[in-house]
Amino acid sequence: MEWRGRRESNNIEDRRGSGGGAGPGGGGFRIPIRAGGGGGIGLIIILAVLWIGFGINPLSVIGMDGGGGGTTQTASNIGPGVDGTADETDDFIAVVLADTEDVWNARFQQMGQQYSEPTLVLFDRQVASACGNASSASGPFYCPGDRKLYLDTSFFRQLSDQLGAPGDFAQAYVVAHEVGHHVQNLTGVLPRTTELRQQASETDANAISVLVELQADCYAGIWAHDTKNAGTLEDGDIEEALNAASRIGDDTLQRQSQGSVVPDSFTHGTSAQRVEWFRKGETTGNMKACDTFGGRL
Repeated sequence: MEWRGRRESNNIEDRRGSGGGAGPGGGGFRIPIRAGGGGGIGLIIILAVLWIGFGINPLSVIGMDGGGGGTTQTASNIGPGVDGTADETDDFIAVVLADTEDVWNARFQQMGQQYSEPTLVLFDRQVASACGNASSASGPFYCPGDRKLYLDTSFFRQLSDQLGAPGDFAQAYVVAHEVGHHVQNLTGVLPRTTELRQQASETDANAISVLVELQADCYAGIWAHDTKNAGTLEDGDIEEALNAASRIGDDTLQRQSQGSVVPDSFTHGTSAQRVEWFRKGETTGNMKACDTFGGRL
């Protein structure tokens, strides 16, 4: 992805080093980094999505494995798809966020509406949001309560090394997916689906969550479509995003972590579904094509 020297978003809030307290939970709509297991998945607005082992020491993810108590940015925070320093990773994120702003400002204007740009919060180890407290182990997430995206850039290293999804456009997909949840919030999808989940059984609530996540993937594809048309993509970029979508499917994560798949516990969709809906947005460039709910909302 061609990103150097391009406009950077000002909607970045850097909380790294603030040491914001975090409990074991955390809410919001997130990129999964572990397979769901054990008991049921509750409402992800209110409760944290609980993950079981992926062969990763969670203490090392949040930097509490005896390596010192500092919270300053280190080389482990550098995204593998971005050459150079941690500062360059920050610049890259700011450019990607600016791209999403350009895309969705234009899209909302076409619909006769005004796009309210979200804030992206950079944090390390732990963070407090309107959706509750969260740690880096929870992965990136969007909180509809404060309309902010939350990201510890150390996730990019995990995305590449442990989830098998390297590349700068894989990282850009992560940001674009969370922005997709913001679009859902502005269009009323998140409030409506939260209400539906509260009235549903656990299995049905999980199924609704899958549809929400797949639409966010499709909206990330819309962003990729418009960014491609703007001429800033490079060969292999779309493939990096598709690979990332595949690597974080519920079935893939569950199979790797527990050796079996429990479809009723899916909250984000299978690898095939995530690839399909990202591809649908990327190829059509049509928001109407992203109706994962089949007109039922």
